[in-house]
Amino acid sequence: MRKLLYKKGRKVIPTLIEYTGKHENIAPKMQLFVYNSDVLSEFEDIKLSQLDKHLDATKNNWINLHGLSDITLIKEIGIKFNIDDFILGDILNILKRSKVEEYNHTLFFNIKSLLPDSNGIDVEQISFILRDGFLFSFQEKKSDFFLHIRERMRQQAGIVRDRKVDYLLYLLLDAVMENFYITIESEEHKIDTVIDLIKTKPNPNILEDIEHHRDNLNFLRRSIVPLRDSLYSIKSMKDDDVFNVITVENYSFFSRLHQKCLELLDQIDADLSSLESASSFYFSLQSHKMNIVMKTLTVVSVFFMPLTFVVGVYGMNFDNMPELHWKYGYFYVVTGMFLLFVSMIIYFKRKNWF
Repeated sequence: MRKLLYKKGRKVIPTLIEYTGKHENIAPKMQLFVYNSDVLSEFEDIKLSQLDKHLDATKNNWINLHGLSDITLIKEIGIKFNIDDFILGDILNILKRSKVEEYNHTLFFNIKSLLPDSNGIDVEQISFILRDGFLFSFQEKKSDFFLHIRERMRQQAGIVRDRKVDYLLYLLLDAVMENFYITIESEEHKIDTVIDLIKTKPNPNILEDIEHHRDNLNFLRRSIVPLRDSLYSIKSMKDDDVFNVITVENYSFFSRLHQKCLELLDQIDADLSSLESASSFYFSLQSHKMNIVMKTLTVVSVFFMPLTFVVGVYGMNFDNMPELHWKYGYFYVVTGMFLLFVSMIIYFKRKNWF
């Protein structure tokens, strides 16, 4: 899992923006969808200079850009569509938490997309800018998160082409949030494997796995909590008569996303409790095994304690010990020691001490 670390530094120029992600070698590509209930026009790998002749203010326009390493292109987009430099900086700074902001009749929303990979959890930031009739989405890399949404638009399935772009924003956010379910399900599968190992082949390395999965779940929680707060903020905009970029009939869809966040957080809490129980079970199991070992050693030592006493008495070699000169003394002492040993075994068995 790649941790999000704070990058220290003070900018001499406050409006200076830079990309802080790891996908610096991905060439940016832009897609444009212009649609309404009757028409859909799709343009792949379109250039910024070609947008003017294809954009249509009377229809819905979705501009999707993947690849954020070209700072010059990002700045040109900001100038062309009058996007504030602070918003551009938040788009390129993947270290910031998810948030939603209203600024100059613009709704800015960014979200962390999390998916499991070989190293833990892969993190990608996706940002959205919503205006009346326009939706901009910015991805760090090309992915298939929105493939099914594009197919819906092409086949006119559902109501996506009958609604405004705020409904499209809901669909895109919902698609990204599906990755949270995939990631949590992957973590739960690994947690179940760890729990099974604790029950069958416990070893100290399991504790490292438990801590690793606990870190992953806490990272998921830290990613979902600001998203939950952002979606709650959108819910609270419903009674705002000034900012109406989200239509009233579509607020309920964002409420569903907020509810999903609550479900995800509940699921994470349950998984963290399972890890805590697994850790406690491991230590209880180790303590139980230690108690069994100590019990066995104690029983063995108690068996030989009276025998050691008898041997010690007859090992003193005093001259006035008549048994030392008795012809059958050795055999009687050995027989007595054997009977004492057997009687102790029988007594312990009846007491269920071993």
